[in-house]
Amino acid sequence: MPEGLRPGQLAAAAGVNQQTLRYYERRGLLAEPARTLGGHRSYPAETVTLLRAIKTAQRLGFSLAEVAELLDVRAPGVPGGADRVLADRARAKLTEVERRIAELTAVAATLREALAAGCADLVECAETPECPLPSSGRAGAGGSWRGQPGT
Repeated sequence: MPEGLRPGQLAAAAGVNQQTLRYYERRGLLAEPARTLGGHRSYPAETVTLLRAIKTAQRLGFSLAEVAELLDVRAPGVPGGADRVLADRARAKLTEVERRIAELTAVAATLREALAAGCADLVECAETPECPLPSSGRAGAGGSWRGQPGT
């Protein structure tokens, strides 16, 4: 008879809800648990650590697909380089986060300028040359936030 954690116990210990457990099982992030003689699902205690690692990776900006790839590298029989793969993925994620921060910083600066300029009406402001809001209809604005690619 399997000894382990029932879904409610596991969910509480890992700080997730029980639906998350089922979803992660469907996504292949968690192995299907053993069952007790009564048919109840029973998870090994180390599943708490795995769930916490998954949630940490998500907070760092990794998608569940990316988390699954990182977990696949750890799987038995997958040849070497798990540390290198994590480092490579972390570098790529850091680059992505820094790019997003730069874009949001530019947006914030433009919004500060709009507030300082007293822009109260988007259309009216866009028609004035001193309007700091980007507009694809004005020369030099190019429809972007301070030269950043955008809408």
